[in-house]
Amino acid sequence: MTKTILTAEKVSKHYFLGGQKISVLKDISLTIEKGEFVVIAGSSGSGKTTLLSVLSGLDRPSSGRISMAGSDITDLTEDQLAPIRNQVTGFVFQAFHLIPSLNGLENVMFPAELKKDVRALDKAQVLLDRVGLGHRGRNFPEQLSGGEQQRVAICRALINEPDIVFADEPTGNLDSENSEGIITLLLDLHADRRTTLVMATHSMSLAARADRVIHLHDGRITPGSSVQ
Repeated sequence: MTKTILTAEKVSKHYFLGGQKISVLKDISLTIEKGEFVVIAGSSGSGKTTLLSVLSGLDRPSSGRISMAGSDITDLTEDQLAPIRNQVTGFVFQAFHLIPSLNGLENVMFPAELKKDVRALDKAQVLLDRVGLGHRGRNFPEQLSGGEQQRVAICRALINEPDIVFADEPTGNLDSENSEGIITLLLDLHADRRTTLVMATHSMSLAARADRVIHLHDGRITPGSSVQ
């Protein structure tokens, strides 16, 4: 039996720039089930990153509602959202966003330490071993290649065993060889843990590997997309 883990109802997002209203998302409604791998596809500027940010609670919709794991998160305060971001969700960014003053092991441990997990060190080491970086944990981000930094970022996103992982163009800054390695790693971890994976990408070859594809164009879901 499937279980809904994420719902968006008539979500819109706009900004004001120089007094002009810029609409980025327009009346988005979708449902994602636990354990799914869903791709949000679209060209640059279609609204993929904004949708991922709103769905994950990193940003707020201008209108509409977002529910995650059975709770409406739309109007939660930053303090209320913090444990959700740390424990319910994980986020893998295109630009890695590792903390430069922490080594690889410390970057992975960081979310677990925030929740005072006494197993943080052991869990981080297991994850780094899993992605082939067990020997690189003492290296700082500047000493790691792009592919290695992204693998560290994935470990960081997974350390608290989140219910849902969001990945925003996770291979956008990598060459083709590293890109394929990162995608294979994410899909393997998704299969092993049955973690819900929501990924924004413009790659149609990657979209073909998803359970469902939601196509965005000019901030709207296009006809024919599988939204539930």
